[in-house]
Amino acid sequence: MEPLALYIHWPFCVSKCPYCDFNSHVRNSVNHDTWEQALLQELQTASLTQKRPLTSIFFGGGTPSLMRPQTVEALIEKAEALFGFSPHIEITLETNPNSFETEKFVDFKKAGVNRISIGIQSFNAEALKFLGRAHCVKEAYHALESAQTIFDRVSFDLIYARPHQTLKEWEAELNHALQFSPSHLSLYQLTFEEGTVFEKRLKRGEIIALNENLSSLLYEKTQEIMDQHLLPSYEVSNHAQKGQESRHNLCYWRYQDYIGIGPGAHGRITQEHGEKHEKYATQNFKLPEKWLGSIQTEGHGLETKLLLEKEIVFEEALLMGIRLKEGISLETLKKISETALNSLLARPSLKILEQEGFLVKTSTHLKATSKGMPILNAVLAYMM
Repeated sequence: MEPLALYIHWPFCVSKCPYCDFNSHVRNSVNHDTWEQALLQELQTASLTQKRPLTSIFFGGGTPSLMRPQTVEALIEKAEALFGFSPHIEITLETNPNSFETEKFVDFKKAGVNRISIGIQSFNAEALKFLGRAHCVKEAYHALESAQTIFDRVSFDLIYARPHQTLKEWEAELNHALQFSPSHLSLYQLTFEEGTVFEKRLKRGEIIALNENLSSLLYEKTQEIMDQHLLPSYEVSNHAQKGQESRHNLCYWRYQDYIGIGPGAHGRITQEHGEKHEKYATQNFKLPEKWLGSIQTEGHGLETKLLLEKEIVFEEALLMGIRLKEGISLETLKKISETALNSLLARPSLKILEQEGFLVKTSTHLKATSKGMPILNAVLAYMM
């Protein structure tokens, strides 16, 4: 059967980071009993249309490590009862390095979490302050050490291409991070997303984005260093030892099915209607209180469920799959729409991108080259 993943969104944070455009909210208090029951209810409702075993569960946010471990355990147990688990299921929980979250690692492991992802973002004190992080460098070290002692699979995030950051500084910071022998690293270039505090400060001239040429050099140096440490990229910003790739995120990028529960969660679900297979996009209410009210009255937090036209499915599959180093399978695109695939392959823009060395088409895949990856958004915009 096709893989099926489950995403569970916990929308609350201790504070809102100035670069963050995720659906996260700060509240003075949270009724954990109410939220546990609401998430369990939506999980129950979501299971009514899907009976495939889960290949992965991802607790994201927000800051899901602010959840009670017993809530995490209840959701994992309920998911297994409703869907069943594939062998070697991956269950990831995102966490920050704050002390009170780190102390719950053992309980999260007992609850069933087998992979942890830590939002360290930097090992530099000034950078952490600039990024609005609520932890210090000492806490980052402690969280990483604790996680690697408790969990077999540990990933952590770093943000680079920060204003005024030099190539030498980033090279030193990345090499320092690699001293912890990670099996998976997510390395994100700082972006100024619409509506964030950073974007507003950028418009006011209070901060200046890094020069694009320097950003490209930082990206190239990152690939070079990570390849040397046998942690090649398998997606634009994600690096892993062979076999340590995030199976949950691969599900997104390969455009496989996933259920989203919790405020603002998205989903992509294939449903059978006779011999037809139709893809639906789901989106929950973003505001926690509105989502909670919908759960209590409707049994779910669904705001929209849209049947996607084949052209949209084709485009989404292409835009997600091209992010992977392996590229997007031509057979996958053909199954969605052979007409759309033939149209894509005949585009003059695609041929120009191939000639200029930004894309390559093999007998099985269409993929971005090392030259195309750093400017993938521009490549896709030109191609589409």
